[in-house]
Amino acid sequence: MTPTSKGFADRLTASTTGHSRISGIGGYRPRRVVPNSEIVDRIDSSDEWIRERSGIIERRWAGEGESVIDMSVFAATPALEMAGISGADVDAVIVATVSWPYQTPAAAPLVAERLGSKGAAFDISAACAGYCHGINLASDMVRTGSAAHVLVVGVERLSDFTSKDDRGTAFIFADGAGAAVVSASDTPGIGPTVWGSDGAQWEVISQTDSWIDVHEKDLGWPHIGMAGQTVFRWAVWGMAPVAQKALDAAGITADQLDAFIPHQANVRIVDAMAKQLKLPADLPIARDIAYTGNTSAASIPLAMERMVRHGEIPSGGLALQIGFGAGLSYAAQVVVIP
Repeated sequence: MTPTSKGFADRLTASTTGHSRISGIGGYRPRRVVPNSEIVDRIDSSDEWIRERSGIIERRWAGEGESVIDMSVFAATPALEMAGISGADVDAVIVATVSWPYQTPAAAPLVAERLGSKGAAFDISAACAGYCHGINLASDMVRTGSAAHVLVVGVERLSDFTSKDDRGTAFIFADGAGAAVVSASDTPGIGPTVWGSDGAQWEVISQTDSWIDVHEKDLGWPHIGMAGQTVFRWAVWGMAPVAQKALDAAGITADQLDAFIPHQANVRIVDAMAKQLKLPADLPIARDIAYTGNTSAASIPLAMERMVRHGEIPSGGLALQIGFGAGLSYAAQVVVIP
């Protein structure tokens, strides 16, 4: 090995010994509250049916002044404040979203500009699993020395891509943004991520038409469709083992958790996963879906932010978070609560 290559290897070895943690969390829920009563007539349903099927009582839909960029900034601001840094200190911005309506540029550079960051900025598209993907990417960037502070935003304006006449999805999807700052740490704060995908089932949650078809066939605005029962079975039976692998990778057991924060897809899925994981009866479990709906990439940080803000979970405790959805993609990790 030449002196140059040895120095290169030594530098890489030294740069991968660091740790990462979530140093700040923030969230933004749009101003407009949409109760079930506003939805039921167009899908021939009832408030009772929606609550029983999904656990949703109301959701938020964005309006004027609440674009994907606006909501991202609104969520990021308190996260930066909790982390004790400014936008200028952010070395990278990762935005997880499937509802930014531009093919290019990505949303992240615009968010970075609004916050005063000149760091790297890019989007990831992993739907409901996007935030947990972003946390893993940010953690790796920090641990390898590429960044000291990375802002991860999960944001969706799904009301733009929801058919108000689709009985299977009209009551589910909602809007909002959650943000986390991942920073360098003296001690481990983000466990190994267990992630994967099953692209063979991509059609069970997907945009109804490609942008090419929309253009060439004049199909109007596309929306997101979902094969509900297939997704339910996959989430209930397939994701609990993934969550268990994340616990195992972190070297802890369920009784050492201080919170369980799964993607807010459906309260029945949340409850079924908790049962399969044999979680303690008194463990705080996120059920933010009741008043926020399914906000895809935003759901986990929004749920954590609410639990932290209300004092439901302890700073410094351990939380298991798992995202799963279109793709079919998933990602899970144990994190220290900020």
